[in-house]
Amino acid sequence: MDIRILRYFLTVAKEQNFTKAAEQLNITQPTLSRQLAAFEEELGTALFIRGSRSITLTEAGILLKRRALEIIDLEEKILDELKVKEGLIEGTITIGCGEFAAVETLAEICKVYKQKYPMVQIVLHTATADSVYEMMNQGLVDIGLFLEPINTEGLDYIRIMESDHWVVGMKPDDALAEKEFIKKEDLIGKPLILPERVSVQSELANWFGKDFSKLQIAFTSNLGTNAGVMAANGLGYPISIEGAAKYWREDILVQRRISPEITTSTVIAWRRNIPYSLAVRKMIEEINAFQA
Repeated sequence: MDIRILRYFLTVAKEQNFTKAAEQLNITQPTLSRQLAAFEEELGTALFIRGSRSITLTEAGILLKRRALEIIDLEEKILDELKVKEGLIEGTITIGCGEFAAVETLAEICKVYKQKYPMVQIVLHTATADSVYEMMNQGLVDIGLFLEPINTEGLDYIRIMESDHWVVGMKPDDALAEKEFIKKEDLIGKPLILPERVSVQSELANWFGKDFSKLQIAFTSNLGTNAGVMAANGLGYPISIEGAAKYWREDILVQRRISPEITTSTVIAWRRNIPYSLAVRKMIEEINAFQA
């Protein structure tokens, strides 16, 4: 599959017009149409629905667009990794992570790293653990931060012990905000917002014990910020890790730790036995040095 043709395809998909796409690509419209028609013939499926004024993608075209974006991204990453100049480390490192307290540890590591290698650009990709894990396997993320439990098979990592506490979020004028700690009986019958990950929900199921089946689950959410927005509008009480929500304004949302306490560890991980770029290898060295 020719990368050049994929770029042609993505440009047409973006412009929704062969003439405009051809102008963007600095080629003639007949040439562009002919090459993409040949590409459709090669694939054995139509990629475009050609209208009188604009074009749209078929289902196959939508699938190809998603995969083509991943391929182009990976190609650019490979080229970037190969452009290491003598005596100068530059390039891009992609780090995937959720919204949790260990990102502060990551910031400390990145601060030291950027002082040593200022030409390296660090891309932070915020997503759920499952998405970050999948992107690591695809080579689109170099380093991932994962809230435990997480499958570490095939990964090298450091563990940040008890890096986050479980809390309940609420509006500051809520009756629960007057409590120092929140107990499970305080939450029975109230609309709750739980994490989306099943493995994380299991941690809460253990904490609630036999009362877990009595819970009123109003929402599940894969990241804490949106859960916080729901809570700020009085729609529920998010039970989550402390994470980034401690940076919320306390006149909008406050947090109280649960009792008995639950703490969670975080791992900073990368794939084992992968030929990383020099920039990534130096970042891994900084991560390991932080642990030491």
